[in-house]
Amino acid sequence: MSFIVAIDGPAGSGKGTVTKLVAEKLGFITIDTGAMYRCVTVEALNKNIKPTEDEKIEEMMNKISIEMKNQDGNQKVFLNGKDVTKEIRTSNIDKNVSAFSALPIVRNKITPMQREMGQNENVIMEGRDIGTVVFPNANVKIYLDASDEEIAKRRYKQNIERGMKVTYKQVLEDIKRRNEYDLHREIAPLKQAEDAIYIDSTNLTIDEVVEKIIGIIKEKAN
Repeated sequence: MSFIVAIDGPAGSGKGTVTKLVAEKLGFITIDTGAMYRCVTVEALNKNIKPTEDEKIEEMMNKISIEMKNQDGNQKVFLNGKDVTKEIRTSNIDKNVSAFSALPIVRNKITPMQREMGQNENVIMEGRDIGTVVFPNANVKIYLDASDEEIAKRRYKQNIERGMKVTYKQVLEDIKRRNEYDLHREIAPLKQAEDAIYIDSTNLTIDEVVEKIIGIIKEKAN
């Protein structure tokens, strides 16, 4: 029998980092749902498909293959057999991913893939609608939040470390725009599940957030 932990929250709140660390400490499998939508965005942009072109998107989604593999202790993301781990994290994908991830055609394909990955395993999964849509019956639901300014500071630092040329102001504007869009989109909007535990990570270290979540999981599992 599987034990499922759902972590939702806005872009840059630390979900990915925290999820990976909690998974390592507890021996859970982690599934980066955001990476799956980023793969869809990469494929669409490579094929010059616009979010409004339903038929082309449906055809693309019927053929797409997304895999996540652990290699040398790192999670690699493969799109149709090609390693796109770095490609999905570019600023161009950041700007376009929300438009594609909000499409019913895309979500209707990705959501079953996510549920299938979560069967028969102890899983910790992060995204924006894990506790509300993908796994509404998750054993533990966390809503991880932070201020826009703190999120932008973290994302700016990540981008600089990746060698991307961006300004803090650009990153902050992108964060605000994306979160506004995700909060108000019609399909699977970003929101806190009623039974989710709210954690504000603005003034917490990554380690403090990790320990807090591990404590919640252990308490629920007993």
